[in-house]
Amino acid sequence: MDIFSKIEEIAVKCDFFETGYINIANLKYYPEVRKLCEANSCRNYAVSWACPPAIGTVAECKDRVDKYDKMLLFSRKYDLGDSFDFERITEYLLDFKQTVDIFDRNLKGFLKEYLLLSNEGCGRCAECTYPDAPCRFPQFLHHSLEGYGFMVNELAEEAGVHYNNGRNTVTFFGALLFNLK
Repeated sequence: MDIFSKIEEIAVKCDFFETGYINIANLKYYPEVRKLCEANSCRNYAVSWACPPAIGTVAECKDRVDKYDKMLLFSRKYDLGDSFDFERITEYLLDFKQTVDIFDRNLKGFLKEYLLLSNEGCGRCAECTYPDAPCRFPQFLHHSLEGYGFMVNELAEEAGVHYNNGRNTVTFFGALLFNLK
């Protein structure tokens, strides 16, 4: 079984909604997205090892990404009774992050080196140790997809997956960066 088939098999087992590949050379990094992080609109700026500034500058993130040959963008869609049900959205974000953890565990025995990114902050610990102490679980840390300076809607378009899945839904995204060898 080739590398793409194995990754797709694992993604299907994780019940991802859609997946699509992106050529690393086509990635665009936007300092403006990082400015949104700095404005702390999601309340994760400077409080999590998964988000800026802990993950480094946009240039450092780009250098990290450029070590890989391919990017798989994946999503998981959740249905809501009401688009403004923030309690349910938070619940679904935690579910998505648990699914990314399962994806990660399944990749570990298969891929030697990879980078896994996920929506928003970490959320693993009730209170993050950032910046006073090292991450308690660095082996499970998935950096913020947005924190790298990506416009997720552009990634979705490039990968051929839906960014907006209709009224009363929420869709979360992650990315797997890996090498073909």
